[in-house]
Amino acid sequence: MRAELISPLPPPPTTTGLRPLAKWPVLTIAGLVAAAQLAISPFGGYWIDEAYMVAAGKYHLDWGYVDQPPLAPLIAAAMDWIAPGSLPVLRLPAVLATAALVVLTALLAREFGGDRRAQVLAAGAGATGLWTALVGHWITPYTFEPMLWLVLTWSLVRWVRLRDLGRPDDRLLLLFGVVLGITMQTKFQVAILCVALLISVLLVGPRDILRRPMFWGGVGIAALIALPTLLWQALHGWPQLQMGAVVASESPVLSGGRSGTAMTLVLYAGIAGAALFLLGLWRLARSAELRSYRFFAITIVLLYGFFVATAGRPYYLIGVYGVAIAAGALGLQRRRESRRTRLGWTAWPLYALSAAAAGYMIWLSTALTPLFGVPTADSLARETSAAFTALPPEQQSHTAVLGDSYLLAAMLEVDSGHHELPKVYSAHRGYGYFALPGEQIDSVLFVGDDLAAVRSQFTDVRKVRSGQVPVWLCTGKHGTWNEIWPQLQSM
Repeated sequence: MRAELISPLPPPPTTTGLRPLAKWPVLTIAGLVAAAQLAISPFGGYWIDEAYMVAAGKYHLDWGYVDQPPLAPLIAAAMDWIAPGSLPVLRLPAVLATAALVVLTALLAREFGGDRRAQVLAAGAGATGLWTALVGHWITPYTFEPMLWLVLTWSLVRWVRLRDLGRPDDRLLLLFGVVLGITMQTKFQVAILCVALLISVLLVGPRDILRRPMFWGGVGIAALIALPTLLWQALHGWPQLQMGAVVASESPVLSGGRSGTAMTLVLYAGIAGAALFLLGLWRLARSAELRSYRFFAITIVLLYGFFVATAGRPYYLIGVYGVAIAAGALGLQRRRESRRTRLGWTAWPLYALSAAAAGYMIWLSTALTPLFGVPTADSLARETSAAFTALPPEQQSHTAVLGDSYLLAAMLEVDSGHHELPKVYSAHRGYGYFALPGEQIDSVLFVGDDLAAVRSQFTDVRKVRSGQVPVWLCTGKHGTWNEIWPQLQSM
């Protein structure tokens, strides 16, 4: 009796086979994450990809784009319509998705059998991921994608758990299909996740999931939801397939090449997150308790190998952090229950350090855009507008703005309402597939440094503004825009 008073047994599982949900601690952590991301959201101006989302959704809304599906631009356009120019309102869906990621990580730990402490540890690790902290308020596809991947993994984990209890809920497979379709409208990398999952299930099970009618019903729902953007890609020659080479070419700068990607794919989980991720991956692969979920270990290894081999972005693995972190938190719980280890107070300094690193990344997000050589939207538009208004009135009606990159063009478009600017174009990436200038446009204000392609298409090119990004007046175009554009287009 005395031993029971000193070390009380953990609460028994509920009638659903789950430990009690640590509702208030988990929601408090998620709330703190949301508050921090929302508090920082008014600062720093548009992130470069964020400006692209707003410009694409607001001025070029379509069923698809060269480099992504249409959901993030659609959300950006909707929020900008609600409160034009308001960064906190624009970024609210991203903040909510980031907070949801924290809750979903805790729910995964609960599905594995985690008690309240394990759920809180999992939520804390999810909340202090470095990449999550950095992008958690930006309205971009890679902010929404991790949360959606976690819903996918949670639905599979829950289905497997209930199946093992002898009462599978195949409605979860329909949910998987719905979320898969939505994710396909957000970012195409989920197709790679599905291939890895299929290979893993075929290797170690549960193969019976492939015999479930509702699984194939979910696949059909996913295909139906994804159909519009897939048709757009097919009609435009599948330009998304070219992005693999683009990503690989940018890898040395963004992540240090394959070796850098190999490290950051794990380190972006954060200090506590990386530790739990590695422990959880080991337990998913080796623990008899988690034998039914072993396919997740193989999936993660396959994804890791593929993204390193193809020099992918260092954040491509973020969406599967949660399932490994949850398994790692369960592993700590089992060691605590068997008294093989006592974390006690020693875990909290680790989490404090992890939170401090995440806080630094949140602050860094406000200062990151200038590091890519892109000025604020206001300063760029002001400089370009000054060059435009200096032209003779008769020339202004025949002049357009041509951005060196899609980033510069997007920055100009999102702030064009505050400055006198003509129509903005670019032949780079997604912008290269938008509408071409009309034939009445015989001169352009080229904004950027890379003049090689432009010089060959115009008789006279001269600098008219010298700022952080120079502005050039290009006149005397050689041929029609239909002839010139293919020579300017690039990914």
